[in-house]
Amino acid sequence: MKTLFKTSLSLPLIQKGKVRNIYDIDEKRMLIVTTDRLSAFDVVFDDPISGKGQVLTEVANFWFEKTHHIIANQLTHESLDSVLTAEEIEQVDGRAVIVKKLKPLPIEAIVRGYIIGSGWKDYQQTGSVCGIKLPKNLQLAEKLPQTLYTPSSKAAVGEHDQNIDFEQTVQLVGQNLAQQIKESSLALYQFAADYALERGIIIADTKFEFGLDEANKLTLMDEVLTPDSSRFWSKTDYQVGISPKSFDKQIVRDYLETLGWNKTPPAPTLPENIVQKTAKQYQEIQQILCK
Repeated sequence: MKTLFKTSLSLPLIQKGKVRNIYDIDEKRMLIVTTDRLSAFDVVFDDPISGKGQVLTEVANFWFEKTHHIIANQLTHESLDSVLTAEEIEQVDGRAVIVKKLKPLPIEAIVRGYIIGSGWKDYQQTGSVCGIKLPKNLQLAEKLPQTLYTPSSKAAVGEHDQNIDFEQTVQLVGQNLAQQIKESSLALYQFAADYALERGIIIADTKFEFGLDEANKLTLMDEVLTPDSSRFWSKTDYQVGISPKSFDKQIVRDYLETLGWNKTPPAPTLPENIVQKTAKQYQEIQQILCK
């Protein structure tokens, strides 16, 4: 499987993100190309994960189609040959989609069904997750008494997202939109969690991003329920008290936590076995979910 770290297209480049390159088409449309770049702890690595962009694109498009009854999304379903040459299509094949041009909202809508990662660290120190008080004596990876909505501010490339509470989201986007984002995020998570569980996968947590269309309608954008934006666990191997087998970049996070790295650029070099294991996990979750 070929690896794509950077892109070269004739369309004007709007933004080079951590993983995605966004190109301008016209006043209503953009082209999003998902590369094989790896981002962890909001830092972009020099080590690509081969095939990752194709997996993320297919998984995201799968979920966009599955959840359009809950909320409108960015997809236009237009063919790439309407905006790219044959050579350009070959370069980004399986990694590019034409999407609606939206006004992005400055919120990452994080939903947590289980206690793990930064939430677990927060709980150990404060008994809370993002300021939400939880019962005592919860164990690592335990299912939460109720699903938590814990938004964060959307950071620029190279900067860390900051946890914010619901009232701060109201200040950012207004009461109505803040409520819509929260309700949509919880509904999306519950639908996907139920679907995945039937296929032996636990979605421990995930994050969503939203924008407004030309009619100011809330619209799901960027990516949705991918191995980059979610923690996927094997139901068969799941056990409370231990970090479960994961089908995402948790392998990378766990390795990085052993280094004493300060989680700021430059990123450390990843061993080849970590890169290969991560690529395999991405492909495996795609095969399980996108049947």
